[in-house]
Amino acid sequence: MSDDPILVVSPPWVGDTVMTQSLYKTLKAQNPKRDIDVLTARWSLPLVSRMCEIRRGLELPLTHGELALSKRRAIGRDLRQYNYGQTLILPRSSKAAWIPFFANIPIRTGYRGEMRFGLINDMRKLKKSVLRTTVQRYVALGQARDAVQPPFIPQPSLSIDYENQQYLLEQLGLDNTNSVIAMMPGAEYGEAKRWPTDRFAELARHLTADDYAIWVLGSKEEAELGEQIVTAAGPRAHNLCGRTRLEDVCDLLALTKVSISNDSGLMHVAGAVGSHVIGIYGSSTPEYTPPLNDNATVIYRKLECSPCFERKCPLGHLLCLRGINVDDVEREVRLRL
Repeated sequence: MSDDPILVVSPPWVGDTVMTQSLYKTLKAQNPKRDIDVLTARWSLPLVSRMCEIRRGLELPLTHGELALSKRRAIGRDLRQYNYGQTLILPRSSKAAWIPFFANIPIRTGYRGEMRFGLINDMRKLKKSVLRTTVQRYVALGQARDAVQPPFIPQPSLSIDYENQQYLLEQLGLDNTNSVIAMMPGAEYGEAKRWPTDRFAELARHLTADDYAIWVLGSKEEAELGEQIVTAAGPRAHNLCGRTRLEDVCDLLALTKVSISNDSGLMHVAGAVGSHVIGIYGSSTPEYTPPLNDNATVIYRKLECSPCFERKCPLGHLLCLRGINVDDVEREVRLRL
């Protein structure tokens, strides 16, 4: 097997970025001497920096969906200096395959996707009936063509910056003396993946009454959701939405006993830093994007209409999420505490 460095073109999303670490662990197990670089969106680079398997994270300075062939050509020519022997192109779009082509990487591996013939010269057929989960598909792409499928999946494990952790506790006025429970009420994909905020709020009120601390985490767009929760829960609840960087979220989640999350990127981050994840699924399914650690609990109703993968409930009732009661989730939380 070649020792030439390998370039992975990663999906840009937070949850997918965490899942790709299973691929990097697999590649390192195959050849510990082979350097791995990752090309991804700027917002995902903080996660890549927490993966010990990665030599270098490279920013893809393009907006989502932007073709910009001239920019891709320039980026590809820039990458020639690293003398990559192979690239693994995880997204199945044609756009994702142009930069490795312009970089003259000799082996360009990817699944059959939209109009990529010529751009990819090591084309793999995606067998969805065998590779059922997203992470299996990522890991399988790093294996030989004749490898046994589905592959063994190593669990992601992001590193922690303990100095930053202590700094955050001081700067944000957080106390982790008692057990801390994280809540991630957002899901960028849409409302069909979000357990109702008033139920997060009621659950938080029950838990703070027993002296547990609640940290609500998410983006600045989710700050209003966080405010609804902490208003109901009282002073032991803290709305941190929009007040932390992604790398800060990693360090804070590592201090939590339990993380209650919709099927979102932060659910995967929580699992990768050792928090017990309670994953709540609505329009998506844990059969496709499960939490990737043994320390996880899944709550999923698996209705006849599930999974629909829609952003909004096409039937208008959202029973896949509204049918999950506060008691259902609280029971699981208290089992872990």
